[in-house]
Amino acid sequence: MPRDPPEDRAPADLLAFGVVNLDKPPGPSAHQVAGWVRDAVDDAFERAGVDRELGRVAHGGTLDPKVTGCLPILLGDAARAARVFDDAVKEYVTILELHDHAPPDFESVVAEFEGEIYQKPPRKSAVARRLRARTIHSLDVLERHDRRALLRVRCDSGTYIRKLCHDIGLALGTGAHMGELRRSATGDFDDRDLVTMEDLVDALAEWADNDDRTWLREAVGPAERALRGYPTVTIAPSAAAEVATGAPVYAPGVIETDAEQGADVCCVTPDGAAVCLGRLVGDPDAERGVVVELERVLV
Repeated sequence: MPRDPPEDRAPADLLAFGVVNLDKPPGPSAHQVAGWVRDAVDDAFERAGVDRELGRVAHGGTLDPKVTGCLPILLGDAARAARVFDDAVKEYVTILELHDHAPPDFESVVAEFEGEIYQKPPRKSAVARRLRARTIHSLDVLERHDRRALLRVRCDSGTYIRKLCHDIGLALGTGAHMGELRRSATGDFDDRDLVTMEDLVDALAEWADNDDRTWLREAVGPAERALRGYPTVTIAPSAAAEVATGAPVYAPGVIETDAEQGADVCCVTPDGAAVCLGRLVGDPDAERGVVVELERVLV
């Protein structure tokens, strides 16, 4: 059945279809951090007397163990929508360590790396080592001191910042490698409202042990936040109930849409609760026929 409106959900329902804008610490992998979040929520369910297990979790893009920063975690049924992060633009702040003193044209050389670049994944990568194009949307030099430069990079998902730093060093003629790396944004999630693992555990404890929901609502947001980039199709609650059983969205169940034909869409109820992800394939103003083919059912 359709969920309650995002702003009215009980804590257990929020955790079962929520998102945490987590500040990943150095040391563990992104996969390990996601596992810790799942275990912490399951422990809170048990302490609160809620007969539920979280099940799946999904994170918004792999980060190496030493890398810190923005790692959105989708909880429970929201993990089915993990693809929303596949093409999300990422932003990083990194230290470029030069192997010699920077030449006078340092900033102009760095600026040449904005736009489309070609990279081959490193040998230890989990993907095939084929040359592929990635776009650097912006590359700003924030500070410079001796042989070190602080860079901010906005780039396509799947861009290797370590390789970018190496290539910048080659272009400068000095050689260079990546120092520290922090991800400052993933799509619409950024470092303005990050939640540490300690903050999340404290918020879960306050809810589970004291029924205090204040911290929890600050640490965990409704999963709909991760779906804001999708055009929406608003459907009737009766249509949402049919979607929950696997039926596509038929024309009589569509209330309104701002999407164009062929677009990937998120279907929502009139109160804003997400129901499914799919593709707009039919005329929403028609009297009959399939309007949205399902790809991920979220209820």
